[in-house]
Amino acid sequence: MLVREIGEFGLINRISAMLPEQSAGVIKGIGDDVAVLDTSGPEYLLATCDIQVEGVHFMRDAITPYQLGRRVAAINLSDIAAMGGDPRWALVSLAIPGDVEVGYVEELYRGMREQMALAGASIAGGNLSRMKSIIVLDFTLLGLVAPDRIILRSTAGVGDAILMTGSPGESRAGLELIRRPDLAVSSSARQRLIERHLCPQPRLAEGRLLARSGLVTSMIDVSDGVIGDLLHICESSGKGAEIEAAGLWISPDLGEAALAAAADSLEWALSGGEDYELMFTAAPEAVPDLQKMLIDQTGTSCAQIGRITAGTEVSLRFADGTRVVPAAKGWDHFGG
Repeated sequence: MLVREIGEFGLINRISAMLPEQSAGVIKGIGDDVAVLDTSGPEYLLATCDIQVEGVHFMRDAITPYQLGRRVAAINLSDIAAMGGDPRWALVSLAIPGDVEVGYVEELYRGMREQMALAGASIAGGNLSRMKSIIVLDFTLLGLVAPDRIILRSTAGVGDAILMTGSPGESRAGLELIRRPDLAVSSSARQRLIERHLCPQPRLAEGRLLARSGLVTSMIDVSDGVIGDLLHICESSGKGAEIEAAGLWISPDLGEAALAAAADSLEWALSGGEDYELMFTAAPEAVPDLQKMLIDQTGTSCAQIGRITAGTEVSLRFADGTRVVPAAKGWDHFGG
C-alpha cells in the first residue's frame, strides 16, 4: 500500500491507531487543531506545529522571506485561535541549503518575530540544519487556555447553525493570480488577494471572544477549505451538515478574479483552503448575538452558512432547493 493510495487523513488515522488512546495529561491528542495538555496548572497547555516546504507550500521566487516568516507564524497562530487560546512561545526548526544568503534568513526571522509580537508571543528557540537544495521551515507553537473556555471541533449538535468569519476563497484567488500574473484584474484586487494568500491574518481576538461568550459549541480554522474543514467537524462530532450556497459571501475581489480566470467563484470558496478564517457552530438563537458581538468588538463580520444535521453526509443546497453532495472534499497532501 502506498501513502498516496490512502491519502493524508487515512495516514493520520493509521498513525493515530498506533498511539496510546489515553496518555497521562493529554486532554485532546490527534484529531483537533492543537493538542491540549494538562500540566496541573490553572490553564491547559496548547501545542501545535506546522511546516512549510519549498516546492510544496511555497515557491521561493513567489514569496519574500519576510512574508514566509509571517505566514508560517500566522498559520500556527490560527490553530491556537480555533481553540479560543492565547499563544505564548514558539520553537523554529529551519533546514536550508548552504548557498542561501544570510540576509534571507534574517528577513525570515524578522517576519516570524513581528507576526508573533502582534499576537503577544515570542520565539524561544529552535534548531538549524542543512538541506541539499530546498528550504524546510517547521514551526512549533505553545499556548494557554482556561479549561472552561476551550472549544473543540467534536462538540457540534444537531440543529446548530454553522457560521464563518470573513470571505472564503480569497486565498485561492490570490494563489491563482500568483500563478497567472497575466490575468486581467484591478490592481487593488490583485494586491489584496495576493496578500491574503501570502500573509494570512489569524483570528486570535475573534477566537478568544467566541470562547469567552460561552455560546459556541465547536470551532475550527479553515485551512483545508470550507467543505474539508466542515467535514472535520462533522466526523469528529458524529454529525452531518447542510451548507447554504447563498450564505457564502463571495467578495467582489474574489468574483473579479474568478471571472478573469474563467473559474467558479463558489468552488474556490468551498474548497480553496488556506483562508485561516474561523468556522464555528452555535444554537440558532445565539446567531444574532454572536454576529453583533464580533462586529462590535473586533470589526469582523460572520455569516451563517448552514446547519448541522443528523447522519454523516455534508451537502450543498442552492436557492432553488437543489441539493448536491460536493465532490471536492478539501486539500489532501497526498491525495490532492
